[in-house]
Amino acid sequence: MTIRVLIADDQALLRAGFRVLVDSADDLEVVAEPATGRQALDRVRAGGVDVVLMDVRMPETDGLAATRAITDDPPFRDVKVLILITFELDEYVFEALRSGASGLLGKGVGPDDLLDAIRLVNQGDSLLSPVATAALITRFHDRPE
Repeated sequence: MTIRVLIADDQALLRAGFRVLVDSADDLEVVAEPATGRQALDRVRAGGVDVVLMDVRMPETDGLAATRAITDDPPFRDVKVLILITFELDEYVFEALRSGASGLLGKGVGPDDLLDAIRLVNQGDSLLSPVATAALITRFHDRPE
């Protein structure tokens, strides 16, 4: 079964690079490359998307708002969202989780790790990058009882 991937990022060069990588895998196929959160949301609502690679900072609707709209819409709850961020700041990690994302990775992740992450979230699993996991653990440890 082929996993249908949507790549939402406002930077054309990044979308193109991700497309080449994703399309190089026999079990993955890029179905759309929207440049805004609004376009991503519209394309998901049109159907035929299994996993969304979602940038956070995009025009019109940011990636976190688009993720919330996807995960809150009952017909699309099976669509998995993998947030890709440049800077793994605590605020993005927590907002990504609150918005219903299945995972969060830094854009510096290796090619094989990204492909594996797409497959993993498509299966219904969740993942966080090591930096995001460390941030959560630190925040947990720093909380008063």
